[in-house]
Amino acid sequence: MERRGSVTPDSWADAEARYDALGPTAQAVVREVARAMAFDREEYDERVTGNVVETARQALFAETLAVRVGSRAAFDAWRETYPDDVRVAGSDNVDRVAWHVSPAAGAAVAATFQNEPDAAVATVRRMAFNRLYRERLTTGGAE
Repeated sequence: MERRGSVTPDSWADAEARYDALGPTAQAVVREVARAMAFDREEYDERVTGNVVETARQALFAETLAVRVGSRAAFDAWRETYPDDVRVAGSDNVDRVAWHVSPAAGAAVAATFQNEPDAAVATVRRMAFNRLYRERLTTGGAE
């Protein structure tokens, strides 16, 4: 089994701290991208909204999430020991699975794949952010 990424928030406080810390990084990334695209001040003010920076922060958070990549057998063995909710996207008839476990959310998400581990990891990260983290991190909603 392979692990990609490093972030697995153990609690909502950990997830929220990580997400909050990415705000300045997201702002810097957006500013530098706008500079590379030669935005003048007027265009920057018009196009770079809080929504744009927030989207960058969400992507930065998701891209650092730890994702396990392994065989269907390894995933099935792990799942037998995992008591919480697991949402799986994809076919049951493929040989490999990528998954992210969120202790903070008490859930996991997974995507099956045959030949494209990079695409599966990207899918799992999007699923994890959207299904496990988004509501709590972007609205401050309590569980």
